[in-house]
Amino acid sequence: MKSPYVSELEPNRVITSSFLVHSKEIRQKKTGELYLSLMLGDRSGELDAKMWDNVTEVLDSFDRDDFVKIKGLVQVFHNRPQLTVHKVRRMDDSEIDFADYFPSSKRDPEEMWAELRGVVAGISSVHLRALLEALFDDPDIAQRFRRAPAAKSIHHAFLGGLIEHVLSLCALARLVAGHYKSVDADLLIAGVLLHDIGKIYELNYERGFSYSNDGQLLGHITIAVGMVGDKIRSLPDFPPRLRVLVEHMILSHHGHLEFGSPKVPQFPEALLLHYLDDLDSKMEGMRALVENDRQLEGCFTSYSSALERTVLKMDRYWAWDRPPGLSASPAPDAAAPQSPAMPNEAALDTTPGSPTVAPHAPNAPSAAAHTPSVPHTPNAPAYAANGPAAVTSAPHLPNAQQAPHAPAAATSAPYAPNAQPTPSVPGVAPHAPVAPHAPVAPSAPHAPSTLHALPTPSAPHAPGSPSPLAALSAPNTPHAPAAVASAPHAPPARPTPAAPAAGPNTPSAPSAPVQRPLFAAKPESIFADKLRQALKPAAEQEG
Repeated sequence: MKSPYVSELEPNRVITSSFLVHSKEIRQKKTGELYLSLMLGDRSGELDAKMWDNVTEVLDSFDRDDFVKIKGLVQVFHNRPQLTVHKVRRMDDSEIDFADYFPSSKRDPEEMWAELRGVVAGISSVHLRALLEALFDDPDIAQRFRRAPAAKSIHHAFLGGLIEHVLSLCALARLVAGHYKSVDADLLIAGVLLHDIGKIYELNYERGFSYSNDGQLLGHITIAVGMVGDKIRSLPDFPPRLRVLVEHMILSHHGHLEFGSPKVPQFPEALLLHYLDDLDSKMEGMRALVENDRQLEGCFTSYSSALERTVLKMDRYWAWDRPPGLSASPAPDAAAPQSPAMPNEAALDTTPGSPTVAPHAPNAPSAAAHTPSVPHTPNAPAYAANGPAAVTSAPHLPNAQQAPHAPAAATSAPYAPNAQPTPSVPGVAPHAPVAPHAPVAPSAPHAPSTLHALPTPSAPHAPGSPSPLAALSAPNTPHAPAAVASAPHAPPARPTPAAPAAGPNTPSAPSAPVQRPLFAAKPESIFADKLRQALKPAAEQEG
């Protein structure tokens, strides 16, 4: 008895066993050397095999449909077993038992044959029963019908597959005919028994499954119509119209022209035959695909071109419930994860005279969104607080509101991109605190000479004279003994740009204090006033 079978092979194991060669191809490596690509099989399935070395020694020693004994190493390639052949020799037929190499029906052939004859005997139509008995009483047909597969590879591709398929259809036909009362049960059963009878001559199944010459040239549909016609000629009383119906059922049972039927089903019994045949063949095709699939991992088979899909392996699907050690639900007394504790406002208060940086609080709102101090605009110089009190840097608290600061500590403004520190200006006290803007008062207009004015030649600033920065900030700068606390949640006021540092090349502002109007003037009116002032002397001169 053969051992091991294909279904018993294990990876990384050297085996010696016999197989039937289903296919043989001579291919070429990248180096130009030859190698063999084989498809081997036995009754349990098929196995891909490659012979890489010493190919020329055995190249002509065997061919397709020969039995061979092989020694080689079983490996895994693309999630499927593959045999690397080390040695191979052809076997004589006397060394093998054919039953070990051909898949066959699990049912006993004689038992199935007796069941089929019982179906024929149960047909009430005299003419149909006479035709069926004439066909199945033929010794050659009877012998072939017991053994033939139903197909080469698509469905019921095993010895005894044809008769098993036909008996399965007979059971379905009885159920459907009982449901649809208008259906002629005898005509439907006759079509079931005869639709694939031509396959006994279409296929070769002595040393493997392949198509015969007649099968290649004619096909089982044409062969079946010829067989029925030959037997009807021996039945002179057979009704011609009934013959047409029987032949139409054979011709149309594939259902579609593109599937090989020269006609489509055109009456209920023919249509039922097509759908029942398609149903049974696809169900058996799925079963065989799952059973014979060689994928080592995963819940799905490899792709089937006949079914145009992969198929779920139910045993693996239900076996994979959950990974080992993973409980179905959390333990009832398991504590829920706690969010990080938020620091309270008291903890964020700063102590005067000591710099304090608040810790980062994850997922807290940004302090910059609620910082009450006057924000810097991009490219504007930052205010320098050089007062006696220490400067407290604003804590960076994402998504958390900043706690109010102590009155004695000055709060630095939020960081502005490209902000430059204010250079020291001669004449300005180094520790002068910066006065805050009023929360709701509109910002005062900038003097024409300082609002983005182009440099104009002027006399250099004399030492000891009042500083331009002191003159501009004097009207709005009440000096406080301590640093000023920021007004909480005040709307951001527009800051006054700091004056540039005085130097030999820096134009100076007028020494007189600038009179600021109550309402901010638009830049357009400023330039209009300058234009009128420039044109006024000329107009007076002309007058």
